[in-house]
Amino acid sequence: MFPTSHFHPMLVHFPIALVAIGFLAELVFLFLKKEVCLTKMGFYLLVAGTLAAVFAWLTGNLFTSELEGAAGQVRENHEMFATITLILLVITTVIRSWLLIKKKESPGLKNLAFVLYALAALSVSVTGFLGGNLVYNYMMPL
Repeated sequence: MFPTSHFHPMLVHFPIALVAIGFLAELVFLFLKKEVCLTKMGFYLLVAGTLAAVFAWLTGNLFTSELEGAAGQVRENHEMFATITLILLVITTVIRSWLLIKKKESPGLKNLAFVLYALAALSVSVTGFLGGNLVYNYMMPL
């Protein structure tokens, strides 16, 4: 039978890639205002990255083992940043979806969503770094 502990390592790469590329699309859109497809792509990648982050977070909480010592501290930080990432992504997705559904041009909300997206991209990067640190420096078993 396939061990459930493998689910988390299989899924974690998706939110990292989707959120990072989605935010880069939004960043490029700031400079190339004519290319509306970039902000649409950023939105769709945000939604996909949020869904992937939910599954990665759930599998990390449900199927990974507890650690002690220095590795346990790194794992706690990894969990904290994963939770922060998930919260930022959900809030950003809700704001962007609301703007899209209501067809509103609210510069304040758009700017807030952009800042939250940037923070989520940074947070998912830190989360990934800490997860990699657990695997490579502490030889965390799968």
